[in-house]
Amino acid sequence: MFAILSLAFVSVSSAAQPAPRSNGLAQTPPVGWSSWNNFGDDINEQIVIETIDAMIANGMRDAGYVFVNLDDGWQRYKGARRDHPLEFDPIKFPRGISYLADYAHQRGMKLGIYSGPGQTTCAGYTGSEGHEAEEARMFASWGVDHLKYDSCCSHREAPKEELQKIFRTMSNALMAQKRGIVLHACHCGWGDIWEWAAALGINHWRIGQDISDDFNYPGNREQYYFDVLDQLDRGVGLEKYAGPGHWNDYDMLIVGLDGKSKQLVGTGASNTEYRTHFSLWAMVSSPMLVGADVRKLDQYSLETLTNQEIVALNQDPAGNIAHKVRDDGDLEVFAKELADGS
Repeated sequence: MFAILSLAFVSVSSAAQPAPRSNGLAQTPPVGWSSWNNFGDDINEQIVIETIDAMIANGMRDAGYVFVNLDDGWQRYKGARRDHPLEFDPIKFPRGISYLADYAHQRGMKLGIYSGPGQTTCAGYTGSEGHEAEEARMFASWGVDHLKYDSCCSHREAPKEELQKIFRTMSNALMAQKRGIVLHACHCGWGDIWEWAAALGINHWRIGQDISDDFNYPGNREQYYFDVLDQLDRGVGLEKYAGPGHWNDYDMLIVGLDGKSKQLVGTGASNTEYRTHFSLWAMVSSPMLVGADVRKLDQYSLETLTNQEIVALNQDPAGNIAHKVRDDGDLEVFAKELADGS
């Protein structure tokens, strides 16, 4: 167990924001696992099944980690959508995505999938551009519960109207389905996405560039990646945009990666730093998707991730976001009010 300092909540005034468009989902931040940071596109049916089984056996599911999300690489074809249909890879997933969704649902878990608004995805696989309604119907028919819709940080200089059109199109397509699907807009925090995402019915949106496996790296690795404290700083002042059903996303958890990720840059962090990172993500009500191989977590990492008091901070029904209430330079204090007033 580990403790967290309880402080009085200090409210921050804000101008009125556009009313959120609700699909009724993600009333608390999504919590689970995502495949990319450890496996990249080297994913398959066996890995997903073993991951589900491991999360049940090691107590993660019972601690609240119910999403098992496929990232890029489940698709059959590389190349533009105009040249290829969007299908699952029959070699990697011989029984299809529906089989995995059923496997997850039968065990009290949820399945997520990945696509993007371009002709291709970040890893070069077939994207969804021009086929959003078709793709949404397909995902719903498979029993998918979550869609990471990744622009690959493209359109950085695009007008907000263009960005809004891209994500509104997929949001509308998903909302037209009888099956509810959580929508994650992955756009690196550009275009002030936090100002308009909730109004489009997006459930969580990235507020910054990709996280690195570092707690406090000087500068940005490769002039791009944010470490833990960079991500935390990025979120200061954005608290007013988040709440039940729509969340600021500080990127995936790096707990357990230990500098060994096949995809993520960074040399790793100490156990104390990983634990602090986890506690901070809980306080700011970020979605918490583990990027490590949960089949091989060490005991310390597992104890960190399954600490019920800290998970409860993240899943508190009030949905308040921790604010910075004091900054003495080297010391910063954040506070979060819970539903019971504590």
